Amino acid sequence: MEEEAKKSAVTGGRNNGLVVAMCLSFVIGMSAMCAAAVPLYRMFCQVTGYNGTTQRTEQVSNVILDKRIQVSFDANVAPGLPWDFKPVQKSVNPKIGETIEVKFVIENKSDKPERGQAIFNVSPLEAGVYFNKVQCFCFNETDLAPGEKREMPVVFYVDPEIATAVETKTINALTLSYTYYPRDGAKPVASNDAAVQPAGKKL
Repeated sequence: MEEEAKKSAVTGGRNNGLVVAMCLSFVIGMSAMCAAAVPLYRMFCQVTGYNGTTQRTEQVSNVILDKRIQVSFDANVAPGLPWDFKPVQKSVNPKIGETIEVKFVIENKSDKPERGQAIFNVSPLEAGVYFNKVQCFCFNETDLAPGEKREMPVVFYVDPEIATAVETKTINALTLSYTYYPRDGAKPVASNDAAVQPAGKKL
């Protein structure tokens, strides 16, 4: 009886150890999946345009339609970032496929250097995949010195396929929305670090 009891105790201890090891493996695996979820989700949004995510491209459109589409701009700053941020123009009315440049003005209202990152989307959400950015301040973090004010360009075009796709062919107005969020590790920068193209220039 004592031997059987000892064997049971040993077996039970091994089973408990196995359960603990399995639980730890599960927790570690879930943590790894959570860590990978954000970049994978961003990649998915960029490829598919899901959730209004715009497309990044290095090429301009070689097709320009006679049809125009209104593009409005929305600029926001999240709590914790003492910046003033607004579009120079509230809206534009380009031809579909036409590459144009618009500008936003940003100013650091604090007495210390600040760093931010702009997050963006397009509404209606289904139109995001057809909104192509050639140049945008949102591609990188932005550093502003104390009191610095800067013009930030965005060069974009709306893909002509928006006019034929079933889910977007009736859309005649879009809104491009930005929100700046604070980022750690702010450092002073010179105001002439961000070279921009002449105002009103079209590509």
